[in-house]
Amino acid sequence: MGVPQAMAAVEARASSIRDALHKSQTITDSMVAILGSFDHRLSALETAMRPTQIRTHSIRRAHENIDKTLKAAEVILGQFDLTRKAEAKILRGPHEDLESYLEAIDQLRSIIQFFSKNKTVKSSDGVLNHANALLSKAISKLEDEFRQLLTNYSKPVEPDRLFDCLPDSLRPSSDPAGQKSDGKSSEHQNKSLQPVIYTPLTLIPPRVLPLLHDLAQQMILAGHQQQLFRIYRDTRAAVMEQSLRKLGVERLSKDDVQKMQWEVLEAKIGNWIHYMRIAVKLLFAGEKKICDQIFEGADSLKNPCFAEVTANSMAVLLSFGEAIARSKRSPEKLFVLLDMYEIMRELQSEIELLFGSKACMEMRESAVSLTKRLAQTAQETFGDFEEAVEKDATKTTVLDGTVHPLTSYVINYVKFLFDYQSTLKQLFQEFDDGDSESQLTAVTTRIMQALQNNLDGKSKQYKDPALTQLFLMNNIHYIVRSVRRSEAKDLLGDDWVQIHRRIVQQHANQYKRVSWAKILQCLTVQGGNSSGSDSSSLSRAMVKDRFKTFNVQFEELHQRQSQWTVPDSELRESLRLAVAEVLLPAYRSFVKRFGHNGKNPQKYIRFRPETIESMLNEFFESKTWTEPKR
Repeated sequence: MGVPQAMAAVEARASSIRDALHKSQTITDSMVAILGSFDHRLSALETAMRPTQIRTHSIRRAHENIDKTLKAAEVILGQFDLTRKAEAKILRGPHEDLESYLEAIDQLRSIIQFFSKNKTVKSSDGVLNHANALLSKAISKLEDEFRQLLTNYSKPVEPDRLFDCLPDSLRPSSDPAGQKSDGKSSEHQNKSLQPVIYTPLTLIPPRVLPLLHDLAQQMILAGHQQQLFRIYRDTRAAVMEQSLRKLGVERLSKDDVQKMQWEVLEAKIGNWIHYMRIAVKLLFAGEKKICDQIFEGADSLKNPCFAEVTANSMAVLLSFGEAIARSKRSPEKLFVLLDMYEIMRELQSEIELLFGSKACMEMRESAVSLTKRLAQTAQETFGDFEEAVEKDATKTTVLDGTVHPLTSYVINYVKFLFDYQSTLKQLFQEFDDGDSESQLTAVTTRIMQALQNNLDGKSKQYKDPALTQLFLMNNIHYIVRSVRRSEAKDLLGDDWVQIHRRIVQQHANQYKRVSWAKILQCLTVQGGNSSGSDSSSLSRAMVKDRFKTFNVQFEELHQRQSQWTVPDSELRESLRLAVAEVLLPAYRSFVKRFGHNGKNPQKYIRFRPETIESMLNEFFESKTWTEPKR
C-alpha cells in the first residue's frame, strides 16, 4: 500500500471521529436542557408542597401537646385523689392506725410541694390552703398522740424494780428483825469478792420507742420542735422526780443537815450513796438511752431534752452532798465523807459519759465540784482528827489503869481507815502529786504519836506512880498488838513495832521497880541479902517488925492492885510471873532464915510462900476487896 492510500485512510478516520464528537456534544446539550427542565419542575413542586409540610408538623406538635396535657391532667387528678385519701386518714386520727396516719402526713407534704411548684394550675391556691390546713390539723393531732403515748408509758419506777437491777452485793437485805439494811458496813469487804453487774433498766417498752421516734420526727419536720421539747421535758422530768421520791430521795438544806442527830444523818448519808448509784447507773442511764432513740437524728433536741429531764433530780442529789461537805466537821464524819467521795469517784466516768454534752455542762461541773469539795472536807477532817487526838482534854480517868477509851477509839478509827486505803491514796493525790503511800504512812505515824503524847498527859492524873506505869504499859501494848494484827503493820513497819514493844517492857519494868522496891527492902538484910546465914545480924524485934511491915505492905498492894486491870491475859500472866520471880525467892529465903526466931512465929508470919503466890494470881483482875478470893 502506498503513502497516498495511508493518508486517505487517516483522513477518513479523523473525519469519522469529528462527526462522533459533534454528535456527542449535541446529545450533551440536549441532556443539559432536559435536566434544567427537571430542576425547574422540582423547585416548583417543592414550592407547591411546603404548605402541606407545615400543616403536617403543626398537627404532630398538636398531638404531642395533647398527650402532655392529658398526662399533666392525669398527674393533677392523681394529686387530687391523694389529697382526698390523705384527708380521710387524717380525719380518722392517728390512734387507730398510726403508721397509716404518718403515711398520710407524708402524702400531704408531697401534695403541698407539688402544687407549690405548679401554681399555674387552676385553683392550685385553694388546694394549697386546704392541704396546709389539713397538715396543721394532722400535726396538732400528732402532738396529742405523742403526749398521750409518752404519758401512758411513762410511769415512776418502783424501788423494788430498781433494787432488782443492782448487783447482789449492793441490794438491800433484811436483818432477822425484818429491818432493811443498806449494806454499807459490808460494802468495802464485799465489793471485790463478787462481779458487779447491773441489769439495764427499761423505762419505756422497746416496741413503743420506734413509734415515739416517728412521731417526734414528724413534729420536727413540721417545725414543732419547741412543743415537742416541752412535752418530753414535762412528762419525763416529772416521772424521774417521782421515781426518786419513791426511792426516798428528799431535798435537804445545810440547815436541815445541821439539825439532825448524828445517827439519823449517818443513815441518810448511807442511803444517799445508794441513791446516787441507782440514779446514775440505772435511772439516768436508762433515760439517756430512750432519749437517744426517740430523738435519733435530731441532735439539737437530744441533749437539751436529756439535760432538762435530769437537771432537777441531779440538783437535789448533789445539793445533799454539798450540805454534808459544808456542814460542821467532826471526826465521826470522816468515814461517811470518804464513802461519799468514793461513790463520786466511782461514778465519775459514767457522769462524764452521760452528761458529756454542752447542754449538760452545768451538771457535770457540779458533780466534779462536789467530788473536790468532799475530798477537801475529808482531808481537813483528817487533820482535825490528828489535832483532836493530840489535844483531847477529857477528864475521864480509868481508875483501874486499863486501856483508855481514847486509845480504843483511835485504834478502831485507824483500823477503819485502812479499809479505805485506795480511797485515801486517791484523796491525797487530789492535792499532792507525791507518793500517796508515803503520805498515808506519815499521817498514820503522826496520829499514833499524837495518841501517845495524849496518853502521857493522862497518865499524870494518877497519884500512884505504879498505876501510871501500868496505865502506859496497858495502852501502848494495846496499840502495838492492834497494829501487829492489822494492815497498819505493813505501813508502819517492823521497826516501829519493835520500838514500841520495848517501850511496853520499859513501863513494865518501871511498874515493878516503883511498886515492889519498897516491900523487897523488908526482905533485905543490910550488908547482904535475905539468903545470908548469919541470923544474928537482925534482932528478934527487928525481924518481927520486918514481917509486920511486909504483911501490911503486901496486903495494901494486894487490896489495891487486885482492883487494877491488865486486860491482855498474856501480858497479865507475864507481869505476875515477873513479880513472882523477884518476890517469892526473896520471901522464901527471908522466912527460912528468920522464920524460927521467937517463940510464936505464926503471930507475925501471916503468909506462907504458897499463899503469896496464890494472892499474886489475883492481881490485875479488876475486882473489889469484898469479892471472895479465887
